Amino acid sequence: MDTTSTADRGLHPAPRSEVFQDQGKFRTRFNFPGRNLPDHDDHGYGPLSTVVESFMDPGTLIRMHQHRDEEIVSWVPAGAMRHDDREGNELVTDSEHLLVMNAGSGFWHAEETLADDPPLRMLQIFVRPQEIGLEPGIQHGPLPDPEPNEWRRVFAPAGADHLFTVRNAVDCYDVRLDAGAGATLPEIEGRDAYVYVFEGTAAVDGADLDGTESVLWTGDGASPTVTAGDEGATVVAFLVDPDAPVTRQGTIGR
Repeated sequence: MDTTSTADRGLHPAPRSEVFQDQGKFRTRFNFPGRNLPDHDDHGYGPLSTVVESFMDPGTLIRMHQHRDEEIVSWVPAGAMRHDDREGNELVTDSEHLLVMNAGSGFWHAEETLADDPPLRMLQIFVRPQEIGLEPGIQHGPLPDPEPNEWRRVFAPAGADHLFTVRNAVDCYDVRLDAGAGATLPEIEGRDAYVYVFEGTAAVDGADLDGTESVLWTGDGASPTVTAGDEGATVVAFLVDPDAPVTRQGTIGR
């Protein structure tokens, strides 16, 4: 791949992250959108702090713990993540449901997979809020049914007409592309795009990505098109306002 030509078009690809934590039955790989940019002084990119690929084996319990001052979205394309918290919620997040934890001034929760659950692989997305000490809360419910080769809006900024929201300027979309199919990134004025290939392979206007690789688009003009490789692809895209005010006090994302 000609990285010079892609950079000229505002495309900044990154290989699979090597920031990996192995805790036995629970494993995490940390993707930092800001590191796609050379000499960028922040691991995050504006309000999008971190995109964590998380693995949980069947029969895994992550005991009750607290998060503060970050918005945490659990996107589960397969398997089931079981959540309970000190507010009395017992929730199951799977391919048909989304969980948004608006940690605010503090929210305690636990995560679990049962012994007869399938192995879990998910993304946990950390968004920096605009202010610290916000009211904590949780959002959980069904996602719209996905349409092949069309972007689905997963969450939006607070105040938008959407079921799931985070308290800063990040919109998230996902798409399941058939082999060779393409979908042009949604456009929002003033936003850049961070594109992560969860499964399969894809090209973003000349930047070829394998599964778990990413590209940050900071260009002007028409949004790039994401095109799947020979086996299709599942892709997640974040439209981010890099100039949005942020706080960096989150428990994990910062």
